[in-house]
Order: sequence, then C-alpha cells, then structure tokens
Amino acid sequence: MVTTLLVVVICLAIIFDFINGFHDAANSIATIVSTKVLTPFQAVLWAATFNFLAFFVIKDHKVANTVAKIVIQDYVTINVILAGLAAAITWNLITWWFGIPSSSSHTLIGGFAGAGMTNAIFMGVNPIEAVKMDYIGTIAMYIVLAPFIGLFIAYIITILIMNICRNARPATAEKWFKAGQLISSAALSFAHGGNDAQKVMGIIYITLVTGKVITNDAAMPDWIPLTCYSAIALGTMSGGWKIVKTMGSKITKVTPLEGVSAEAAGAITLTITERLGIPVSTTHTITGSIIGVGLTKRVSAVRWGVTINLLWAWVITIPISALLAGGVYSLIRLFA
Repeated sequence: MVTTLLVVVICLAIIFDFINGFHDAANSIATIVSTKVLTPFQAVLWAATFNFLAFFVIKDHKVANTVAKIVIQDYVTINVILAGLAAAITWNLITWWFGIPSSSSHTLIGGFAGAGMTNAIFMGVNPIEAVKMDYIGTIAMYIVLAPFIGLFIAYIITILIMNICRNARPATAEKWFKAGQLISSAALSFAHGGNDAQKVMGIIYITLVTGKVITNDAAMPDWIPLTCYSAIALGTMSGGWKIVKTMGSKITKVTPLEGVSAEAAGAITLTITERLGIPVSTTHTITGSIIGVGLTKRVSAVRWGVTINLLWAWVITIPISALLAGGVYSLIRLFA
C-alpha cells in the first residue's frame, strides 16, 4: 500500500510541476507577447526551451533542499505530502481559472506546511513545532522583498537604458529592444525553470526519504531533476493565456524597452535568490518588475486597482493553501 501511495504522490508532484509551468508561463512570456516580438505559440516554445536548459547548468539544488526541510521530519508522512500537493494543485487551478497570477511556489509551501501542522495537531503537539519557523520567516519576508527588489532593479535598468539611448532614432531603438527581448525573456525563462522546478524536486526527495526508498543524507537521484525540468517545460508549452493578459497589459502598457528591463530585472532577482537557496515567487518578482518600468513614466501609468487585487491574492495564498491542506489531511485520516 505504501509503495502504491508513494507512486501516486510522486505522480501528483510531477502533475503539480506541469501545472506550475502553464500557470507561470505568463511570467516569462507576457511582455514578449504583449510587445508582439513573438506570437503566443512561438513564445511558449521559447520559454519552455530555456526552462529545460536550466537542467544542464544548475547542479547545486539549494532551493530544493530548503523546501524539503520546511516541515520537520518527525511530522512528515506520505499522507502529509499527499494532502499538501492536493491543496496546492487545487488552489493553482482555481487561480489559473480566474486569471489571478498567484504564486505556485507559495501554494506548494503553504500546502506542505499546513498538512504538517495539521498532523502535529492530531499528534497532540503545538503545530508551530512541526515547521521550521526560520525558513517560513525567510519565505514570508521575501513575499514582500522579491517584488520590491524586482521593482527597484527594473526601475534602475529602464532609467539607464533611456539615458544611454536618448539620442537614438526611435525606429532603430525599438528594433534593437525587440531583439533584446529575446535575450531577456530567455534569461527569465531559464531563471524561472531553475527556481521553480527545484521546489518540486524537494517534495519528491522528501517523499522518497519518508517512504524509506533513500536515506535523508542521500544524494538526489538524477531522474528527479530531469523529470521536474521536463514537466515544467511541458507545462509552459501548454500556455496560460488568462494570466498572460493580466501580466502583459492590465498592470501597465509595456513597450519593448520596458519588456527588456522587466525581464532582465526578474532574471537577476531570481538568479540571486536561487543561489541563496530562497524559494521566492517568480510571479511576485516579475509583477514587481513590470510595476517598476511603469513607474519610470509616471505613478498613474500603473493600474493600481489591478495591482492591489494581485497583492491580496499574494497575501492569502499561503494561509488558504495551508487551510486546504489541513482539510484534505483531515479527510485522509478520516477515511484512510
């Protein structure tokens, strides 16, 4: 029974990774589609390619290690992981359906933590003791910091480019910026794959440890990164057009110059946090970057009503995912 359940949980983790790809595809392609540098179909193929290329470059999976250790091992069971994944998939699909660019990363983290804390309650233990609060605290801090880092970097890059190119012919400049978007969107897609695929690697790894397939000090089997990068790339290829519309046009109107700035800022932020092992949200980061380029024109260029709605989605993602996971885990205990 454990073996069958183990396979089911791993399959669910891969499904979540696929959903993460099409849910977060907008992060990588929204600006390049809105500026008409690539068609939607070309854009998803471009993004998926660079999602997968991260597999050949990133070998030190610090983000995966962080995610795997969010819940203390004593409170992790196969059912806890199952409940966390079920909740994360559910919330991801709900937000995708309504075109809300919420964070797949925080959905997964909230679900895993919520199921672990619920297990602690059933064991008669303070639920706070089931999770590593320093990890949760860092993740919570970067819910706030990541968009502001992206905003700041995007603002600076945009101002620098505008000053460097102030004497350039508009038609020539736009041609170069459209070519530049191919590079910046590729960098963002690479960083997205490298950051987000690792979160599911961490979940699959802790599933194998919990199922006693490997020990908790064993190296990650090679098939896990290969499978996760493949799943997120295939998910990206399937698109996520409702969120593309929100990210590409509803926050602020984006030009090729601003697309380069936003994507470059997002890629820089994600690369830095990946090297630090911090599982930040790609969605939050690129949204902040898009706001940053909007602010270089004027404050009113940003549609703050849309942005405030996005902020609410960010705030509630972890607690809702945790509550969903707690409910799913309770049902599993009731019927299992």
